[in-house]
Amino acid sequence: MLELKELETFLWVARLGGFRAAAHKLNTTQPSISKRIAAVEATLGVQLFDRGPKGTALTPKGRELVSYAERMLALRAEVMTVVGAPDAVRGVVRLGVSETIVHTWLSRLVERLHGLHPHVTLEIDVDTTPSLREGLLAQTLDVALLLGPLAEPRTKSLGLSTYPLSVVARADSGLARRLAPVGVEDLRAQPVITYPRNTRPYMNLRDALAVPGEPAPRLYANASLSTIVRMALDGIGVAVIPAVLVEREIAAGELVVVESTLDLAPLTFTATWLAEANDHTAQAVIATARTVAREQPFAAT
Repeated sequence: MLELKELETFLWVARLGGFRAAAHKLNTTQPSISKRIAAVEATLGVQLFDRGPKGTALTPKGRELVSYAERMLALRAEVMTVVGAPDAVRGVVRLGVSETIVHTWLSRLVERLHGLHPHVTLEIDVDTTPSLREGLLAQTLDVALLLGPLAEPRTKSLGLSTYPLSVVARADSGLARRLAPVGVEDLRAQPVITYPRNTRPYMNLRDALAVPGEPAPRLYANASLSTIVRMALDGIGVAVIPAVLVEREIAAGELVVVESTLDLAPLTFTATWLAEANDHTAQAVIATARTVAREQPFAAT
């Protein structure tokens, strides 16, 4: 008899391309993975994988089984979501998170998940959206909370929160004391500190400050939001980040949001996952993330 646990193991070996990777994903040992695959092969009387020096590849019969296994596990996920109690959800979810969310509501998400689904464990990887995208496609991540949606047909996304970008300066700076809104030339005259070079906010800001025939603007790209805030506090330059990230510094009178004529696209974050994945545990994390995101101030969806 085919067991769902064995079929799930088969799918993860097929998706990840190896027994070791599947063992890590399912939080078990490689011999245990081998035993489950052997059980499926014995039940069906066919070989599902070719095991060679270059890795593990599906046989023709293995490729046939993939679609059936996906449908059976999708039905299990639906049953667990609709009928199952919250504490019946269990497992490990590899969660990729953009740093903006780390500084806004990630702690609330972890706290809420622990209350709703105490048997769910998160493995959290904080990185930029391009890196999180690669993690999803390589299937080293189950869910990513990132700038989206991605232009990838293999992924699905649900909206989380949207934050406008603001020009943030030290309260005693010249820009902060200006009465008129600052424009492109004002910002080109000094360093502007913002997100990393390979991200959408950086590219949008670079284009907004570009002037034909003039040198490129001085953009200080930084992957650490804490460092961006520290540099703004030290007066090294102005920061272009969501104002929600510096609420305490604004309340303390250390930083101010400077009115600007720049037209910058807001940062829209999504929960994104691979379309073929039917992991009810991951879906529970996504649903909780959407609820927590909508509860946050200044996080319109």
